[in-house]
Amino acid sequence: MTGPEPALPPLGEVIRRHGLAAHRTLGQNFLLDLNLTRRIARAAGPLDGVTVIEIGPGPGGLTRALLLEGAPHVIAIERDRRCLPALAELAAAFPGRLTLIEGDALTLDPAALALAPRKIVANLPYNIATALLLRWLPGIAAYSSLTLMFQKEVAERLAAQPRSKAYGRLSVATQWLATVERVFDVAPRAFVPPPKVTSTVVNIIPRPAPLAPCRPGDLERVTAAAFGQRRKMLRASLKSLGGDTLALIAAAGVPATVRAEELTVAEFCALARAMRRAAGD
Repeated sequence: MTGPEPALPPLGEVIRRHGLAAHRTLGQNFLLDLNLTRRIARAAGPLDGVTVIEIGPGPGGLTRALLLEGAPHVIAIERDRRCLPALAELAAAFPGRLTLIEGDALTLDPAALALAPRKIVANLPYNIATALLLRWLPGIAAYSSLTLMFQKEVAERLAAQPRSKAYGRLSVATQWLATVERVFDVAPRAFVPPPKVTSTVVNIIPRPAPLAPCRPGDLERVTAAAFGQRRKMLRASLKSLGGDTLALIAAAGVPATVRAEELTVAEFCALARAMRRAAGD
């Protein structure tokens, strides 16, 4: 960013002046510490030349950090219209660099809002965080990166490796299309109001191509069957797919006696391809 930083009021003052008490029904937990929000913005990597899309900016704590850290253009999607006047003040302080969109992120396609290169950077509302990520995954190649805050438990599932308790369908679906890095944890006391859980900032970087070939729907079916009965061996858990289960497993080249949590993402893809071949497609 060129030129001096604009004089901005403390975020706590903005919240009080606009009466922005966090609504639990909207999954709101505001970050007031500018040092922390700027750390999140820096975690997203260089922002120059990139359009940053932020989901649920609330009163604008992370938004101002993104702008101060040099994002030339931020598109902020906010469902809570109470926050729009506070965000409009921020837009006035950074002329031409902040676009506000009132809407529900679950019904919008962020990639349609800006030309590439794009990044999503957001302190996601807890109650829709996983749903948003699953919605974005099929088109994740449209983004340079996603830097997102999740509940620590969800972040662990995203980054989990085989043979761990956290490894499951979400791990496979995400790691098939992207690499996942847990960056740092954020304590509950950093938020207003403080949640009951620790949060984690995660960097999700799209792969140039999926980790291994298969159809998304086939991978989803296989992982749903396998993890739906994760304590059972594959020869039992995959029976819900129908057909000759043992032949399917043999065609994929994986042992019939392993459990879902022992398979790599590539091995799940092999099962998905074998299932497709067995169907005659």
